[in-house]
Amino acid sequence: MSNAEPSLSEQQEIRLEKLDKLRELNVNPFPYEYDITHYSQEILNNEDHYLTDTPDDPGDAERVSVAGRVMTRRIMGKAAFFTLQDSKGTIQVYIRRDDVATDELGTDNYNKVFKKLTDIGDFVGIKGFVFKTGTGETTIHAEAFDFLGKTVRPIPTPKEVENEAGETVTYDAFSDKEQRYRQRYVDLIVNPEVRDVFVKRTQMVQSMRNFMNEREYLEVETPILQPIYGGASARPFVTHHNALDMDLYLRIANELYLKRLIVGGYDGVYEFSKDFRNEGLSRFHNPEFTQVELYVAWKDYNWMMDFMEKMVEHVAQTLHGSTKVKVGDHEIDFKAPWPRIPMYEAIEKETGHDLSDKSEDEIRKIAKDLHIELEEGMGKGKLIDEIFGEYVEPKLIQPTFITDYPIEMSPLAKKHRTKDGLVERFEAICNGKEIANAFTELNDPVDQRERFEEQARLRAGGDDEAMTVDEDFLRAIEYGMPPTAGIGIGIDRLAMIMTDSDSIRDVLFFPQMRPE
Repeated sequence: MSNAEPSLSEQQEIRLEKLDKLRELNVNPFPYEYDITHYSQEILNNEDHYLTDTPDDPGDAERVSVAGRVMTRRIMGKAAFFTLQDSKGTIQVYIRRDDVATDELGTDNYNKVFKKLTDIGDFVGIKGFVFKTGTGETTIHAEAFDFLGKTVRPIPTPKEVENEAGETVTYDAFSDKEQRYRQRYVDLIVNPEVRDVFVKRTQMVQSMRNFMNEREYLEVETPILQPIYGGASARPFVTHHNALDMDLYLRIANELYLKRLIVGGYDGVYEFSKDFRNEGLSRFHNPEFTQVELYVAWKDYNWMMDFMEKMVEHVAQTLHGSTKVKVGDHEIDFKAPWPRIPMYEAIEKETGHDLSDKSEDEIRKIAKDLHIELEEGMGKGKLIDEIFGEYVEPKLIQPTFITDYPIEMSPLAKKHRTKDGLVERFEAICNGKEIANAFTELNDPVDQRERFEEQARLRAGGDDEAMTVDEDFLRAIEYGMPPTAGIGIGIDRLAMIMTDSDSIRDVLFFPQMRPE
């Protein structure tokens, strides 16, 4: 592989030459700071406060100082209009030679710097007053111009052209999905609506955090590097600690550590965590993902269903001002209460098969009859999960709790208090995909050890997603863990719904990609 620098395009060469010319003019292409007093949207949203009725003689009109990228330019000899884009939006700027003629060093700001050396994408600062053009557009009249940052690489600028059929065709739009994911920095510049997605994601997380803080649950941090991975069924990423000369795992979940804290005496703990699972990529899966896990003492899964639907209802209201959210062709209503359907009942409704009294071999035959793709080492729980995922989950568009899972699927959940062979577990399904998983937590150390040992047998039989025995966690609950409800909510998947995004990559700034 060559270490040579990549060849530069003609445009890059031209911009590098302009960079040198700016320095020859004693213009710093990359100054250290700039004082901003206003943002574009603040001015546009409150234009009556800033507008002057006498742009030819603004007098003591309030002055503004803004900064951002030049996104369009229209030069008309001694004056020009350009669009300035800052972090809040865009605003038009009018710049005239005689108003910004020279700076304190005598540099010809308009002719030499703005007209000849400023390109689309460059950062500039403008000080001036606000007026309306003859066409009614709110505009900043520049009284001072400062160069704030040179772009060496051209920014994609979409162009709309009318073809022979009279149709408007867009060229050079930065719309290729893979390019946008790889170069999110460019995506955010030229597709500003993408920024709104990530603002909403942050607002979503903050509203959930506020909801839990108001109930006095404690936000905590637990290890990402773990000597034993657990809390879910998944393949881990493995790394090595040199000083200790031992392998460690990137966590697949933080459940077992949070439950240790319940043992220690906290009534409620939660963590927004980055988790890592060594699995395939899809529009619903990224190997690095975010979830929030919450554990509350003295509660069960029925209480947790009530809690979750109220919290997500609160999130929808916070982001959209309504419990109803438009997602693709659907309108999803998060208004509580949500339907609650036992898993076997949901499967029978969609497939006609009652699996509740079937053996593993009988379920395997049913799965084959239903054309489920089977793999070596699939036990009873995995078979049921595959049938559910193929025939039931995609049809659940409105938020729904699927409850009462087979014990084989849930090694960390407490046995159902009235139904043999089941555990007190639910998954919240919405828009055809799981967004949360929750249990009445197993706090019987003898039962937990037996479940871990069964997982070990599955692993020995070829299931590389089965859990391992965690002796320290067993020791912790041997000291006694109170009745506890726990939940994990997928932040990325919930963000997809709340922002009407089609892929998990649309709600991750930097999704995992194959090498270019």
